[in-house]
Amino acid sequence: MKTIIPVGPYHPLQEEPELFKLFCDGETVVDIEWETGYNHRGIEKINESKTFEQIFFVVERICGICSTSHPFAYANAVEEIANVNVPDRAKYIRCIIGELERLHSHLLWVGLAGHFIGYNTVFMWAWKYREPVLDLFEIITGNRNSYAMFKIGGVRRDITAQQIPAIRKILNALKPKADLLFGAVLDDPVIHMRTKGIGILTKQDVIDYCAVGPTARASGLAIDIRKDDPYAAYGMLDWKVITAQEGDVFAKAAVRFLEIYESIKIIEQSLAAIEKLPEGDISAIVKNIPVGMGCGRAEAPRGEVFHFVKSDGSNSPVRHKIRAPSYVNVATFKKSCVGQSISDATLALAAVDPCYCCTERMAFAYDAYTKKKIMDGNDLIRHSQKRTEELKRKL
Repeated sequence: MKTIIPVGPYHPLQEEPELFKLFCDGETVVDIEWETGYNHRGIEKINESKTFEQIFFVVERICGICSTSHPFAYANAVEEIANVNVPDRAKYIRCIIGELERLHSHLLWVGLAGHFIGYNTVFMWAWKYREPVLDLFEIITGNRNSYAMFKIGGVRRDITAQQIPAIRKILNALKPKADLLFGAVLDDPVIHMRTKGIGILTKQDVIDYCAVGPTARASGLAIDIRKDDPYAAYGMLDWKVITAQEGDVFAKAAVRFLEIYESIKIIEQSLAAIEKLPEGDISAIVKNIPVGMGCGRAEAPRGEVFHFVKSDGSNSPVRHKIRAPSYVNVATFKKSCVGQSISDATLALAAVDPCYCCTERMAFAYDAYTKKKIMDGNDLIRHSQKRTEELKRKL
């Protein structure tokens, strides 16, 4: 007889409500079910009543940790529609903000990973070293979260020559601290025992589930939107995609650690480029958004963020579709958790750094007056496929 152990919807392991049902035979997980719908906020629909500029402030709040990744992808989508040429200075500033976000996100996850395995020293160290990164956001943008830096055509604030020495000082101080933290993790046998060989995803598993970000790169798949489809200034900078081969929890941690060094490298190169550029425009002038459709992608700390925007020439989009990386990464639990012990399965759940508020989607549509269900999730999928075929015939 199988035992069902619920993890969630409210659980110390999770920062947000979500329900995972672990079907167990003794201590071994033999199956897992995932129930969504606790966090859906209707942001895609809300944006249809906002102006193109107002939407930046809405999508920043999709995720408190990835509050630049969504504006990045959204800006790329709208700028594709309007055929906007972003000034080089703004491109480098966008990269700096994006990589600072990656630094603070990865350090946050490393701290939480330590907490999940009962190693609170790692938690305290990682979060202590993360604080100066948030201070950098405050220096540059005035905010530690939700930075309000992006706009159509560029950025809202410049990075001045007076700010650059302070940014470099904090980055230089972070390097030896990252070395210390990484070395402690590499040398600790307890961390190795709790993370190596746990929650393994093979390269084929990653391909089958369309996983992205560190979750995919930890299994040997070298995919990264910054390299595969360069945007902002990433194509003008020297950096490498970090991969590992093992696909376990330790490999996911190692990839994130090593990406910290690459992010620092990208920020330093961007600062050097800004110093060489003459002070000038940080945004192109965009008077209106024409009729059209645009797809914007960005590499968030968790993986590819995708925004689709459709314009009818008015001041608001008629359709805005958002796909966050956790939407595909969460599904890999079906592979990584089955066959694991209960304690290891919960660690594998956390290893992909899931963000549930980014992920939630509509479960069914119903009449607001009669409360009668109009269509469920499967009906919505069939309706979407039908509309896609109709659009294909028109093109």
